[in-house]
Amino acid sequence: MAEELADRHATLDEVAALAGVSRSVASRVINNAPHVSRGKRESVERAIRKLGYVPNPKARALATRQAGAAALVISRDDPEVLTDPFFAQVIAGVAGGLEEADLHMMLCVAATARGRERVEQLVRSRVVDGVMLMALHEGDPLARIAKESRLPVVFGGRPVDFEPRWYVDIDNVGGARDATNHLLACGRTRVATICGPLDTEVGASRHRGYREAMMLAGLTPLPPQEGDFSEADGAAAMARLLEAHPDLDGVFAANDNMAAGALRALRAAGRPVPEDVAVVGFDDLAIAQIADPALTTIRQPIRDLGREMARMLVALIAGRTASPLILPTHLVKRSST
Repeated sequence: MAEELADRHATLDEVAALAGVSRSVASRVINNAPHVSRGKRESVERAIRKLGYVPNPKARALATRQAGAAALVISRDDPEVLTDPFFAQVIAGVAGGLEEADLHMMLCVAATARGRERVEQLVRSRVVDGVMLMALHEGDPLARIAKESRLPVVFGGRPVDFEPRWYVDIDNVGGARDATNHLLACGRTRVATICGPLDTEVGASRHRGYREAMMLAGLTPLPPQEGDFSEADGAAAMARLLEAHPDLDGVFAANDNMAAGALRALRAAGRPVPEDVAVVGFDDLAIAQIADPALTTIRQPIRDLGREMARMLVALIAGRTASPLILPTHLVKRSST
């Protein structure tokens, strides 16, 4: 390759390719930026010497303004969110995606005014090169911060009240429709739902999938019982459903935690699963396999959600184009149906 470049200047992309690293990693080595492993730094330096690479001064000035980090912001005011199995997998996926580009991850849990102020300061001070936002509610002030930011912002899940330019989401409507159709295929006709918060896109979309399946089957959807995605809220919502509709024979819960709570409430009420009431969840978390009975659920690629958010953000930071991405789901059948 060196001979081929004798009559022209080598490019940054060629340096990165020869070194076996991403373009952003090569750029940070050339500009002596932090957060690059020793091995990758040495590989880039060898490629620079072999190719005789000379940095463009204007590009170098731009590159040195990069911070070498990205922020994952979760719009929740509960610190326990960090131990939630769903968010734990998302965080692992994001970390892996950023690691591929040698970017560090900053994690922010922000739903209070003080938390949002910290995020706004983070964005304005440009100590990160981009932001990923998750778990926004309708009218969430973090959306304004995202719209006003000059940094690239990738949403993990679409907000309920506007369509962002860049996002990675799950096929929530299709997954919920499949869950409900499975209950109907099992011969259940009085199927209820425990939905997530309806001021979130995930809650509204999974409820919409349930309604669509019921109406296409010529059945009347029952009014939903709303929960906050916790097991305790699932149990409470299930108790309310049993009181309002004692003849129900199937339940679709919008996540596995609430489905596990529903199983507990049904057992306490003497309603055997699946003989009397069949239950389907959503996520395929570990709790689905250890539940009693084991939970039929909709598997979503949670870690891939985080990884693809990070990859999209890395592309935008590098000046490349990106398009919204919807990840597929599929039904996992177990003993609860």
